[in-house]
Amino acid sequence: MKKLSLVALFVVMAASLALAQNGNAYIPTTDVLGAHQNQGRGCAGCHTPHSGARGSGQATTDVSSGDTALWGQDVAVLYGKTFQFGDKPASYAPLSAYNVTLPSNMSAGISDAETGGLLMCLSCHDGSVTQTNMMTNQSYEQKIGVLPSVYGTNPIPTLLGNDGGTVGDYNNDHPVGPNAQISTDTGSGCTPNVNCTGLVFTPNGKGSGVLSVTAGSPYATFVNNYGWPALAPGQWSNPYGVAVAPSTGQLGAFVVCTTCHNQHVMNVYTSTPGVAYGTQIAADGGGKHYRTFFFINGPYNVTANTAFNGGGMASSTTQFCRQCHFDTSNETNGGSIPTLF
Repeated sequence: MKKLSLVALFVVMAASLALAQNGNAYIPTTDVLGAHQNQGRGCAGCHTPHSGARGSGQATTDVSSGDTALWGQDVAVLYGKTFQFGDKPASYAPLSAYNVTLPSNMSAGISDAETGGLLMCLSCHDGSVTQTNMMTNQSYEQKIGVLPSVYGTNPIPTLLGNDGGTVGDYNNDHPVGPNAQISTDTGSGCTPNVNCTGLVFTPNGKGSGVLSVTAGSPYATFVNNYGWPALAPGQWSNPYGVAVAPSTGQLGAFVVCTTCHNQHVMNVYTSTPGVAYGTQIAADGGGKHYRTFFFINGPYNVTANTAFNGGGMASSTTQFCRQCHFDTSNETNGGSIPTLF
C-alpha cells in the first residue's frame, strides 16, 4: 500500500510539474495592466475620460484630441511624420525600405491599423518628437526583478525613438507598416506542397483581405504545436493591417505594433476556444492562461528553459516569432516539435 501511495504521489508531482512547465495554468502575481498603470494613473494615463490630451495636462494643437478612443496623449506632433523602420536604409533597394508615414489625423478611428496600431502607440513610445509622458524608459519587468539573469543589468529602454542611441533612430526597430508584409500563400484552396506553407492571405475584392490556415499544411501543424495568437481573428483589435505595399504593389497583410503586443495585458495570455494552442489543451478547446512578458500578444515565457527538456521542445519565445517568420520554423523544415510554454 505504501508503495502504491508513493507511486501515486510521484504521478501527481509529475503532472503538476508538466502543468507548470507548459504554463497552461499560469496565475499572474502582479496586476495584468503592469507598466501601463502609468505610475498610478491607470487607464486614464492613455484614455482620459474628459478633454483628450488637455485632460492629462498636455498642450495640443489637435482640435479633435480625445475624439477617438478618448485618447489622452498629444498625437498632433506625429501627424504625417515619416519614420524609417528596419535595419536597411532606402538606398539598399526598394524591398529593404520600411518607411512609414503616419496618418495626418485620427479620423480613420481605432479600427484603422495604422491609427490604432501605430500612431497611438508611438504617441507614448516615441520619445523623440513626443513627450515621454509617465514613462521612465525602463522595462517594468526589469524594474520589478522578474526577468531571468540571462538579461543584462543596464536599463532596457521603452522609448523607441530615444533609446540611448541617436535620437529619432528607428533603423534598429522591427519593421512595421505597409512594406512590412507577412509572407503568405495568396489565394484560396491552397494545398500543401513545397511552395505552399499553409498561411494564406485572401483578398476580399474590397481592397482588404483576411489570413487563414489551410488544414493539413505545415502551418496547421505549427498551429497545433503553438498557435497563431498574433495573427488569428480573435479578441484583440488591429492584429494586422491590409494595404498595397508601396515597394511591391502587392496587396497583403502587414505588421503593426499591436500585431505583437496587447497593450492592456502585460503578463498573461488567455487563449480562446477559437485559437487552439498545441496538443496540451486541444481537448478542452482553449480558455487557458499562459505566461507572457513585455505585453506580448501570445504565450512568451522568457523563464521557460528548453535545455531542461533535452532540447525536445521549442521555446514559446521562439515560436511566437515563427508565426510570421515561418521559414525558420520546425514545421516548414519537416519537423513537429511541441512548445514549452
